[in-house]
Amino acid sequence: MDRGSWQARADAHATRVDELVAPHLARRSESRKHPVHDFLFTYYSHRPAQLRRWHPGYGVALAEAPEYAPLKGYDVSGSTAGSTTAVSTVTAAYLSSQRPLLTALVRLLRATAGRPANFGCFGMHEWAMVYRLSEDETRHADWPLRLGAAGTDEVVESHRIACSHFDAYRFFTPPAAPLNTLSPTSVDRPDFEQPACLHAGMDLYKHAFRLTPMISSDVVLDCFELARDIRELDMRAAPYDLEDLGFSPVRIETAAGKAEYAEAQRAFAARGAPLRARLVEECERLLSGSGEPG
Repeated sequence: MDRGSWQARADAHATRVDELVAPHLARRSESRKHPVHDFLFTYYSHRPAQLRRWHPGYGVALAEAPEYAPLKGYDVSGSTAGSTTAVSTVTAAYLSSQRPLLTALVRLLRATAGRPANFGCFGMHEWAMVYRLSEDETRHADWPLRLGAAGTDEVVESHRIACSHFDAYRFFTPPAAPLNTLSPTSVDRPDFEQPACLHAGMDLYKHAFRLTPMISSDVVLDCFELARDIRELDMRAAPYDLEDLGFSPVRIETAAGKAEYAEAQRAFAARGAPLRARLVEECERLLSGSGEPG
């Protein structure tokens, strides 16, 4: 890809990222926390600057791109057709070093896609994370619980909790953990994760950025946008009162709230399915070592 072509793609990508992360960077410069949107930069390890850097993916050579040479996975080698201009590419050696990740990830993604979707969890994981805590002990202690501590505990105790996602389950309070009908662990994710789970949908972003720079950054950013939108539902359905931030609650303790949550969950599952399929496709391509863009 010649310099003019890839630079235009990179600039467009950076502009798209800037529009999405500017509020977070502004808050960070002022040491202000946000209980909804900070999650994508505190729980996940991919920094805004990393998200902003565009990568074409394995199998695409960038002409006149010396700034890529020092980056993880890249090397300068060869030349463009009919020219002596050096090109930057993701190396086969780096691809080979990532085979364990690719193998594990494609197994997880296939298993998740192949499992029936569960639209009956109603976001109870966030409630289980504050079960039997006082309001000043919660993860977002600056924001009150809509129903108070006692009311929140009553909701947890009156619902069936079936969280299939380990990275949510591990944050349950000790009294809440035995209430879960499942016992997912860090090593058996393919046995539990299912495509309607909000956290499994948000994790598509994590899976995508872990494949950087082997896949196109366009895919990573699509997954980021999905995760950002899912996070809003996740916290609107949580026990916190976030109306001062402009987030109206999804009252999952009511029949209407459950219906609203399930409808939104179905929409996110539909959005996530093609992204999950694209990540599977990319993993398969990379494992084949073909070098042909997916």
